[in-house]
Amino acid sequence: MWQCPKCGREFAKTNQSLFCGETPKTLDEYIAAQPEAVQPLLEQIRAAIRAALPDAQERISWRMPTYWQKHNIIHFAAFKDHISIYPGDEAIRHFAYRLIDYKTSKGTWQLPFDKPLPLDLIAEIAHWCYATGNHH
Repeated sequence: MWQCPKCGREFAKTNQSLFCGETPKTLDEYIAAQPEAVQPLLEQIRAAIRAALPDAQERISWRMPTYWQKHNIIHFAAFKDHISIYPGDEAIRHFAYRLIDYKTSKGTWQLPFDKPLPLDLIAEIAHWCYATGNHH
């Protein structure tokens, strides 16, 4: 077990990426806690998902911004050099041909800071997750 020297939480992986500190209660708090340069990117993602899912509730789940309507639909989170979108593994498989220029893993899609945000695709995937019931 590895223990984070900042917050004291224990993890199986050494030097695991994590969010230290108290869990934000709202998306506004989450975004405000991120580096200033990343905040506008998170707001753009937030706006794209809100447009695609106007009836979904914004929540914090798993310490991440989450869109919820009877279940978690999609999450996103900021990291050191990218933003991850968590639409679930079915969405990653369904949209694989459109995600070939990005790093993906089971249920996760990484958006590096040095590429423009594909906001239309983010919105499309969010809507697909809701419409099909495939969620994370």
